[in-house]
Amino acid sequence: MTYFDVFNGDADGICALHQWRLAQPKKSTLITGVKRDIALLKRVQGNAGDQVLVLDVSLDKNRDALLSLLNAGASVNYFDHHFAGEIPQHPCMTSHINTAADVCTSLLVNKHLKGQYLAWAVTATFGDNLFDAAIKAAKPLALTAEQLKQLEQLGTLINYNGYGVTESDLYFHPADLYREIQPFESPFDFIAQSDSYAVLTEGYATDMAKAAQMTIESNDANTAFIMLPNEPWTRRVSGVYGNALAREYPNRAHALLTVMDDDSYRISVRAPLINKTGADELCAQFPTGGGRKAAAGINALPVDMLDAFKDAFKRQYK
Repeated sequence: MTYFDVFNGDADGICALHQWRLAQPKKSTLITGVKRDIALLKRVQGNAGDQVLVLDVSLDKNRDALLSLLNAGASVNYFDHHFAGEIPQHPCMTSHINTAADVCTSLLVNKHLKGQYLAWAVTATFGDNLFDAAIKAAKPLALTAEQLKQLEQLGTLINYNGYGVTESDLYFHPADLYREIQPFESPFDFIAQSDSYAVLTEGYATDMAKAAQMTIESNDANTAFIMLPNEPWTRRVSGVYGNALAREYPNRAHALLTVMDDDSYRISVRAPLINKTGADELCAQFPTGGGRKAAAGINALPVDMLDAFKDAFKRQYK
């Protein structure tokens, strides 16, 4: 029997896996990538009797590979909060899928594990920019304001590390960052003892300072567009900068557009925090688009569709 752990390379995916393997230690094959690399199940060469844990990747984007694994006799345990479409009914499939706007995968895992490693779920929830949900979830921990701020920063940094077009854009491959986190039952010990935390802290501060110098190309009371140049730092920072803008301007939707090598646009969309909905529906209208209600994106928007995207974005959040 082989164990496969398939997980998104962001804070939610990494912290969900960390909770699960703290509770159920197993030697497993790790399958992950940059945050937007979500067609991960096709990499699993599973056979009858193998066990596949899937965390924080859209079922809808992995449907064919999932069905192939199930039909081969592999058991699949699926936790996610992205749009799933029809969930297969199969004796080898167990699903824990909830697409509510205030839920993330780590909270679903935390619920299943009855709160054993709640601090890591709170960390992930902050990383997914679900601040109200994170603060609510953290109440049983009775943390100080400073401790809560530390988990917020850690979640943001783990999420920040996952953004990039290729693995070379990242400070750490997500599987390597998970391995750095793996020895630590407490996130506070990781913060205090890990060199990787210091590396991400410095990189994040540098990249966010550059992002703050970018001008908003077009904005009104309801929407804002920010154009980012084709640089490794912009590819790293686009998601977390979008999260920061969403918190600073909670009544406004944001679209961050990064120019790619082929002149297409990689887009991150953040719905207004006062109305965390519609981002997935908006992005799904365009090729390579998808995500969740509060935050979604398009991997490669053709140049000739840019005006159509801007019009659709303004209509969505008028």
